[in-house]
Parts: sequence; C-alpha cells; structure tokens
Amino acid sequence: MPRLTEQELQDIYRYLEADKPLPEKDRSLELKSVFHEVTPGRRKIAVKVVDIFGNDTMTILDINVVGKK
Repeated sequence: MPRLTEQELQDIYRYLEADKPLPEKDRSLELKSVFHEVTPGRRKIAVKVVDIFGNDTMTILDINVVGKK
C-alpha cells in the first residue's frame, strides 16, 4: 500500500480545516470516529492515522465549532 506524500497530507489537513469533504480519490481511506456533540466555541481536535504496518502519525487542529442557525 503506497504511503501518502507530504503534499497529500497537507492537502487533507487543508480540507479538514476548511470543513470541506475530501476529494473522491481520497475516499478509499477508511475513516472512523466516535460521535461527540460539543458546545460552540474554539476547540482542538486530534487526527491520528495508522497504516497497515502499524506506523502512526497524529496532528492537532484548532477549529471553531459553530452553533445551529
């Protein structure tokens, strides 16, 4: 299984920070998350990726959670 390049990782981070869906070609990633509702405001989230060999990488993103309109 090929590894993501540094540029591909940066692109994924930009999509996540902009709250945009990943492009169709990146949908082959299995994404898992536990639902957790939070109150609006500034938050930090951690994104961790583990490959099939057990190698992992993690980044922490600052996000702004907005309330329902």
